[in-house]
Amino acid sequence: QVQLVESGGGLVEPGGSLTLSCFASDITFGIYTMGWYRQSPGREHEFVANITWNGESTNYADTMSGRFTISRDNAKNMVYLQMNNLNPEDTAVYYCNAELGTLAYRGKGTLVAVSS
Repeated sequence: QVQLVESGGGLVEPGGSLTLSCFASDITFGIYTMGWYRQSPGREHEFVANITWNGESTNYADTMSGRFTISRDNAKNMVYLQMNNLNPEDTAVYYCNAELGTLAYRGKGTLVAVSS
């Protein structure tokens, strides 16, 4: 059974940084596009970033571009999200996502709270 497990969330002050990690098991990781989404209270799921199977192409939501960096290590079945210059509007549960055609898997999420 495919499992995506996120880690690295927590409480951080405005302007701070966090790196989220996601480990994927029981999946041919190297062929999936991997991504991150987030959801804040009262808001819909929001695309954050994704990265193609070979890491050669990345996409970011406009509000995260320049502050967030997605990367992956296919040898370790890991995808990462480096988040810099965090602000309170970034407070959300962040979800790891794996996509291949019509197949899609999502983890249970990790909470990021940005507050002073």
